[in-house]
Amino acid sequence: MAKIKPFKAIRPNEHEVRNIAALPYDTYNREEAYEYVQQHPHSFLVVDRPETLFGRNMDMYSSDVYHAAKKKLEEWINEQRLIQEETECYYIYELTIGNRIQTGIICCVSADDFENGTVKKHEKTRENKEKDRVCHIMTCGSQTGLIFLACKHNDQIREIINNKKQYEKIYDFASEDNVRHRCWRISKKDDIAFLTESLKKIDKLYIADGHHRAASAVKVAKLYENQNNKNRKIQDYDKENKQLNAENSENEREASYVMSAIFMEEELKIYDYNRVIKDLNGYSKKEFFKQIEKRVEILEESMDEIHPRRKGEFVMRLGNEWILCRFLGEERTSTNENRRINEKERINENSATNVVESLDVSRLQNEILEPILGIKDPRTDKRIEFVGGIRGYEELRRRCDKYDAVAFAMFPTSIEEMMNVADAGLLMPPKSTWFEPKLRSGIFIHKIDESI
Repeated sequence: MAKIKPFKAIRPNEHEVRNIAALPYDTYNREEAYEYVQQHPHSFLVVDRPETLFGRNMDMYSSDVYHAAKKKLEEWINEQRLIQEETECYYIYELTIGNRIQTGIICCVSADDFENGTVKKHEKTRENKEKDRVCHIMTCGSQTGLIFLACKHNDQIREIINNKKQYEKIYDFASEDNVRHRCWRISKKDDIAFLTESLKKIDKLYIADGHHRAASAVKVAKLYENQNNKNRKIQDYDKENKQLNAENSENEREASYVMSAIFMEEELKIYDYNRVIKDLNGYSKKEFFKQIEKRVEILEESMDEIHPRRKGEFVMRLGNEWILCRFLGEERTSTNENRRINEKERINENSATNVVESLDVSRLQNEILEPILGIKDPRTDKRIEFVGGIRGYEELRRRCDKYDAVAFAMFPTSIEEMMNVADAGLLMPPKSTWFEPKLRSGIFIHKIDESI
């Protein structure tokens, strides 16, 4: 059972929200972040990526950088560009991209749930990235980014979302990527109590996006718990410190909850997450293609764009051609143009290990990237770049031509595959899922320490 509560959000006033709301900090590399902030100086990216307030040679992990984020937050609060709720609330957050709508609940989930298996993860995190966000949270005394969580269908939560118009609408704006963002506030005690009880019925949550933010928030929760336990032992003998003890307890309480957005699985869409390799590991294009032919079936070659149509297929960009490939063992039968994978050629799908090994991104890594191209660890190898499918084939073409090498366009991982991996307690290869639309940072901020 998930432990979920409302919170007193810090959020933009309605006139500033469009200027402040920003894509998550980790969707930009350092140069892209600098360029964006130069054009959008009031974007929340200056808080999430405060190194952009300094010169390009600044150490992005310097304490001065984190304190610049804190100072910017304080400045915006003093200017009332950001306001804080007086009472704890839930929020409904609706995103519309094209004809597709996804709507979720903004809330705080217990940090314990991220450790006891209630919240399930599928991605390995890196210590240096965790440390960065720990420093950011601790310095700002706030969680500034939402954890994107998915859950199975829940009728009561769906009813609450469908009745959103009875609540107070606080935001309605379109971001520059043509995504419409609408938010409603749930502030009445009876409504909050009903939603809290409904959320208790969720037995499993899945991290869709934000593994590093989540891991960092959990580490901060432990730091507060350990420090406050230490303070209690010291202050138990000092009656004058009762107020300080109360403040510490409140800070610990807030730090022990992680600001999150919960969406139901049926509304979510995973896009392809593609790969660009900067060289051919010493092969000529002709030699490389011969190596590929040994490991996959070539279905089609074209100067025009081709897209993978089903699991087991991928498209390779080599030279000026797009080449549709299928992993060996992914034989198909055909009935009225409907294709399916020959189950006899697959390893037992119930095998826990195979939940990961059967992913297309795993097969690409194990059958091509490592044995042919020498990419042993895609998390750290500087020869590989990852490109979210929302950027389209044009970005793959541009990068492939830049390096005169090869790109791979994947068939998207499914929500079911992601959940199966997480349920098995396993991890996906890095950059297996790309969710769109992206939740905006800066719309909601969770203050965890009033003393900062």
